[in-house]
Amino acid sequence: MNGANGLSASELILGTGPVVQAVLWLLVAFSVGCWGIILYKFVQISRARRESERFTAIFWESKNLAAIHNASVGMTHSPIAQVFRAGYQELIQLTRAKRQAVGAESGFSTDLGGVDNVARAMRRQSNIELTKLESGITFLATTGSTCPFIGLFGTVWGIMTAFLGLAATHTSSIQAVAPGIAEALITTAVGLVAAIPAQMFYNFLTTRVRVLATEMDNFTSEFLNIAERHFLS
Repeated sequence: MNGANGLSASELILGTGPVVQAVLWLLVAFSVGCWGIILYKFVQISRARRESERFTAIFWESKNLAAIHNASVGMTHSPIAQVFRAGYQELIQLTRAKRQAVGAESGFSTDLGGVDNVARAMRRQSNIELTKLESGITFLATTGSTCPFIGLFGTVWGIMTAFLGLAATHTSSIQAVAPGIAEALITTAVGLVAAIPAQMFYNFLTTRVRVLATEMDNFTSEFLNIAERHFLS
């Protein structure tokens, strides 16, 4: 090894010690995992957004809940459609139970908890859909917060090893230690390369999920108002 200036990045990486190489492979694994999650979540959330917009348009254009329910069957990626299905199915069960109890009447008294039952069903489904949307995103936050420190550990270890080697050679020349320091600093760079996009996309995806969560809450409130006025009063 003639000096850091004569080495390429690949040669520096291959010349690192086993601990530094283990750190590098760990950081690469974090980075690959993050990009896989980023691509998957981007597709998942974009699809959820598109289908939810389509379902919301159908919901407000149609006056027939049964027709809306049939239209929602194919919208498996829309969290709002799934929340509607949960509320609609609970609403149907309540109205059927009331008809069986009192004959041909089509209402269901709010005193018996009809609105609360529908609200619980919809909020339970909202939590399920929110869990699906958030799954994997926390890994991005973990990567963004830990990879710089993992890279720093590799750098510290590499520099320590370089200076120990310098002491063993009984020389004070900077040329003797420069390659080792350069090799060690690569782990810091790789740690930042893994952490920066992970943190950026964590913030971006979290914001998109929060928007969908707000839309589910708003839809739940609107649906409960409609159900109470027309079915559960």
